[in-house]
Amino acid sequence: MAIETNPRHQARSTVNLLRNDALEGAQARRRAQIPDATVARLPLYLRALSELADRGVTTCSSEHVATAAGVSSANVRKDLSHLGSYGTRGVGYDVHQLRDRIAETIGQTQNWKVIIVGAGHLGSALAAYQGFGTRGITIAAVVDEDPALVGSTLGPNTIESVDNLAALVKEHNILIGIIATPPAGAQPVADQLVAAGVTSILNFAPTLVHVPDGVDVRQVDVAVELQILAYHEQRKASSADSGGDE
Repeated sequence: MAIETNPRHQARSTVNLLRNDALEGAQARRRAQIPDATVARLPLYLRALSELADRGVTTCSSEHVATAAGVSSANVRKDLSHLGSYGTRGVGYDVHQLRDRIAETIGQTQNWKVIIVGAGHLGSALAAYQGFGTRGITIAAVVDEDPALVGSTLGPNTIESVDNLAALVKEHNILIGIIATPPAGAQPVADQLVAAGVTSILNFAPTLVHVPDGVDVRQVDVAVELQILAYHEQRKASSADSGGDE
């Protein structure tokens, strides 16, 4: 027996589907066009909004977010415009809605599996850090080349041989890798991660690594950051010695 359908209902459904596709496409384009500088600040806004929500705040202005995140309100407004969120004039931003939108944009609503390569002091500290879980990050595996470390327990993980890196990446569907090795080992490790299918790398080794197109690398060099702070301290001391004259 044929099922009768209402052409008007079918047309309405088609329009709704097209509208949803258009909205999803627009959102995808906005995400694809978000500048790197904005992406770097979104986690700061998310943390600020989460703190406001924990205090029971339901609406906030760009100034509130800026103060909590340590940036300018102009930056906040410009950055949030990339998400299609402009707030309401005279009211501000809905804290929970904006928090959830940013969380979705930066992938915090998913569970991202991460592998740490290098189980020395730094790698061990990263593996033991309890704050990743609330950010959608799970340390799924830790590997090292030192036989003396392999088999040791590190938090919820057992340190495995770096020879098992590719198998672990495949087993846990890992896309993000952390390099916590000495400088000499960083490039070979990056090559192994890329060959295994990892497409994002956080490099703590004090050296640059080269990766093919399509692989993102974030460099964290604590020594460089300290040198920058040392420069500012030296500049302040020189200014004080000269009586503040430029």
